[in-house]
Amino acid sequence: MQLRPLLLAAFLVLALSAVLADAAQAVWSGLVIAENVPQPAPIPPELTGLEQTLKDLFGYNQFEVIGQSNKTLKTGQEDWLANSKYFGLHVDARGENDSGYSLNLKLYKESDVLLETDANLSKSSPLVIKGPQVGSGQLLLVLVVKDDEQAHRRRHAEPANPITTAWQRLRRAIHNALP
Repeated sequence: MQLRPLLLAAFLVLALSAVLADAAQAVWSGLVIAENVPQPAPIPPELTGLEQTLKDLFGYNQFEVIGQSNKTLKTGQEDWLANSKYFGLHVDARGENDSGYSLNLKLYKESDVLLETDANLSKSSPLVIKGPQVGSGQLLLVLVVKDDEQAHRRRHAEPANPITTAWQRLRRAIHNALP
């Protein structure tokens, strides 16, 4: 009979770890040059869902991603860097709140800090900040929490983690063993 409480405890740990693993969210950060050109190039795939919003807000007809980063937030307190040749965006996540993530953003041009600000990245809408003029265009800072469909596609595109697979099999075995 002592095996049953042990199996139940193991099952609870596995169930909680599965819930926590699913809670991680991916954030895409990009440095984007927006400009008006006679023959605009197609919108980059990362910005497809934002194309009309960017055109309406900023009045440009072409958007080029010059630097980007993908980061999976597990604790909501990670930091990362999106780099291009001349610019860098350092993102320091300061924790999760009801609507999204509290962030500290620093925009660098080479080693000079051009902008430092605190912002909130919503889970339901992108964060877009207008940066400095760059040539005939404008630098935009874009951060997006990826939706479940994008995360689902990414999860199935990657090879299975053998430890996760083993835990899932163990969880099913425990579930099937309990009456």
